[in-house]
Amino acid sequence: MTDRVIAAEPLSAAPASPAATPHVDAGDAGYRKDLKSRHINMIAIGGAIGTGLFLGAGGRMSQAGPSLFIAYAVCGVFAFFVVRALGELVLYRPSSGAFVSYAREFMGEKGAYTAGWLYFLNWSTTAVADITAAATYAHFWSMFSDVPQWILALIALAVVLAANLISVKYFGEMEFWFAIIKVGALVAFMLIGIFLVVTSHDVGGSTPGLANITDNGGVFPNGMMPMLLLIQGVVFAYASVELCGVAAGETENPEKIMPKAINSIMWRVGLFYVGSVVLLALILPYTAYSGDQSPFVTVFDKLGIPGAAGVMNLVVLTAALSSLNSGLYSTGRILRSMSLSGSAPKFTGVMNKGGVPYGGILLTAAFGVMGVGLNYVMPGEAFELVLNFASIGIIGTWAMIMVCSLLFWRSAKEGKLTRPGYNLPWAPYTQIVTIVFLGSVLVLMWMDGGISRTTVNCLPLIAAALVGGWFLVRRRVRATAGSHQS
Repeated sequence: MTDRVIAAEPLSAAPASPAATPHVDAGDAGYRKDLKSRHINMIAIGGAIGTGLFLGAGGRMSQAGPSLFIAYAVCGVFAFFVVRALGELVLYRPSSGAFVSYAREFMGEKGAYTAGWLYFLNWSTTAVADITAAATYAHFWSMFSDVPQWILALIALAVVLAANLISVKYFGEMEFWFAIIKVGALVAFMLIGIFLVVTSHDVGGSTPGLANITDNGGVFPNGMMPMLLLIQGVVFAYASVELCGVAAGETENPEKIMPKAINSIMWRVGLFYVGSVVLLALILPYTAYSGDQSPFVTVFDKLGIPGAAGVMNLVVLTAALSSLNSGLYSTGRILRSMSLSGSAPKFTGVMNKGGVPYGGILLTAAFGVMGVGLNYVMPGEAFELVLNFASIGIIGTWAMIMVCSLLFWRSAKEGKLTRPGYNLPWAPYTQIVTIVFLGSVLVLMWMDGGISRTTVNCLPLIAAALVGGWFLVRRRVRATAGSHQS
């Protein structure tokens, strides 16, 4: 086996005809199968619980009120469709290149190039959002209050980058414990929240219960439009759900592990996202929350429990670092798949002795450094700005996954391959409805005005950059493809 070519055999589906051959992806060589079932399960949980809930929910609650739970529920359903579609493709053929590899198989190199760079746009900007969130959380403690936000952002990036470069096993362990901390904290909050509501315990002068909703404008205190306009930010909250599909390429027996991990995402979304937002609305009036502080910290602050707010703030800081860690991990794998096909810089395909594609990780980290500069120039607006660009990347990535799923379904209908038993229900309607939903999110972003509209107006520039980049790499892509076939 060379470092450039590997045949990835389908696990649950064989080629439909003797002439059919498994797709070959150069980017799958050299990885170690060190991720265990517990890692994948907790990565799936961690991917569904990130800074979008811990930090973003406060500001969104203050704008949309209790109706925010509807936005989380709707976006959660479509996030589940996306990861379920990706799960079907993973069982057909596991690959560390994930949807980039599937785009290459069903759409050609142009499709793989587009999917890969949209994903990089997602995570390079998300990395900025994560280090911004980490710096914001750190300012909660007085010992860091006088430290400039950009310095705290730089420290966060340096710590996570160093940890990510060791090995995939170390990454898996970090994500396992990060997820344990996040889930444990949310379970604790929900138990305390239920107790507060049931006992009508005073919280900062407010009595928990339905009155906090009915006496403050109801579910839609500012109308339905604020909730709709916040959907693009809510999409960002689910940005990591596809991570378990990337990690499947570095685990043994993904056909047994992946269905369980993916199916559990749906109830976790309902429990942790929707349940948490409903409890937040019941505990305090929506006007008590703000974008400057995690809503969970707000609750514990008003409870007056010594140290509780500090502990919760530490948890949400962990969530930000976890998201950053996941972004560095996934982009490293995606960029390596692209590099070995010629559509990404050569250095992003380089691996160390631990089986870590450090070139791609360093490239993503370099954009994180740019985020440190953004925190220096505009600390108050950095999070909102990069969140919008990250949403564009997420929308593009999810759309490409659904297009790949649609083409996969069509190939199965034509008898070219066989769908695994674990598949996306109601195809092809599920894919089509999801793509339409993603397009409507762009419309809502434009309607929102301000930074959101500016971001959407940048779409022609993003498209032009993709087209220009393709013309720069197309010769190397063709030459690389030729060398693989010879």
